[in-house]
This record gives sequence, structure tokens and C-alpha cells, in this order.
Amino acid sequence: MIAETVCSAVSAAGLGIAAVTAYRRRFLTAVRIAAYSLVPLGLVMTGVVDWLADTAFSPTAWAGFGVLGVSWLLFATTRSVERRRGGTRKERREARAAAGRPDVVPPAASAPSLGPGSRPAARPASAPRAEDDFSDIEAILKKHGI
Repeated sequence: MIAETVCSAVSAAGLGIAAVTAYRRRFLTAVRIAAYSLVPLGLVMTGVVDWLADTAFSPTAWAGFGVLGVSWLLFATTRSVERRRGGTRKERREARAAAGRPDVVPPAASAPSLGPGSRPAARPASAPRAEDDFSDIEAILKKHGI
């Protein structure tokens, strides 16, 4: 009962402020204030305020929130333990089985794009360049101790 009265008073005050704002020729702001001030009145008329008041003072509702919190805590704990262990039991079993066979790739890894191959042939050495090309650069670098 008190909550409905307070919400109605807040809506009336908001509509009064909107009227003063409209009188000052700031119509867009006045309409926005009126929209915000009608929200508490709408919540009272739809019954949301009664539902919130009944929920806030109900021990059964608070016990339900406690049960939901415990449930969330259990989910979060199992997820963190699962991440620490490295996946679900099925994934660990598959990884253990794959470790015994060297040709099998673990489930989370991607298959190699190239098979085993030989090393590429060494490049043939190119003809040595003339010493005159870089001799002046080498002299500058030696002068600076590089």
C-alpha cells in the first residue's frame, strides 16, 4: 500500500516537472521526463510492485534465491575443475588412447598439413660478389665498432 502511494507521488512529481519544462519551450526534454515519470505508475498498475513487495518479505522466496545461488556455485566449481583437469572424462580417455598410438592426432589438435618429408636440398652457392661493392660500407661499420 505504501509502495503504491510512493510510486504514484513520484509519477505526479515527474509529470509536474515535465509540465514546467514544456512551459520553458523544451518539448523534447519534457516528453522524455514524462515518459520516465509514467514508469512507476505503470509498474503499480500492472502489479509488479505488489509482486516485488510479496517477494521481498517472503522467506520462501529468499530460500529460493539461496538455492539458485548454490546451484550457480556448483556449476561454476565443476567448470573450473573441468578446465584444470583438461576437459571431460571422455576427452581425457580419448587423449590417453591417442597417446598410445603415435600416428593419431589428439582430439583438440589439428592434423598436420604435410606428411613426413625430407629436408629441402641446399641452395647452390651463388658467385661471390666483388669485394669492392661493400668495402666502403665495411670500413664505416668497423669505424663505429659495429
